Amino acid sequence: MTARRHYVTDPRSTERAYSRAVVTTAGRTIWLAGQTASAAADFDSQTREVFATLDATIKSAGGSGLRDMVTMTVFINDPRYGDRFVALRKEIFGESFPASALITVSGFARPGVLIEIQGVAVTQDAAG
Repeated sequence: MTARRHYVTDPRSTERAYSRAVVTTAGRTIWLAGQTASAAADFDSQTREVFATLDATIKSAGGSGLRDMVTMTVFINDPRYGDRFVALRKEIFGESFPASALITVSGFARPGVLIEIQGVAVTQDAAG
C-alpha cells in the first residue's frame, strides 16, 4: 500500500515553511534521533550538513529521503538564526513542509554546535 499525505497549512505556516499538521495513511514510520553537524562550520553549513545526514539516514532505513519527513523538532542556540533556518528549510523542502517546532536552547552537549534536528519520517512504501 502506498503512503498518502495531506499537508494542513495556512498562510502563516506557509510563510514560515512548515505545515500545521501532516496526515499520513500507510507507510512505515522512521523515528530519527537528533542530528548535529561539524562544530567548525557556520550556521548555514551546519544546517545543510544536518539535513544531508537526515536524508542519508532516511534512505539507509528504506525511505526516499527528506521528502519522507512528516515532523521535525529543530533546536537552535541563537534566536537570530530562526529566519535564516526558515529560508534554508524553504530551499530544501520546496512546498511540502514537515510539521515543525523551532526551539531556542542555551547550549548543546558539544561546544560549537549551532543546530540540532530530530524528526519522524513516513516512507511511501509499507514494505520492508
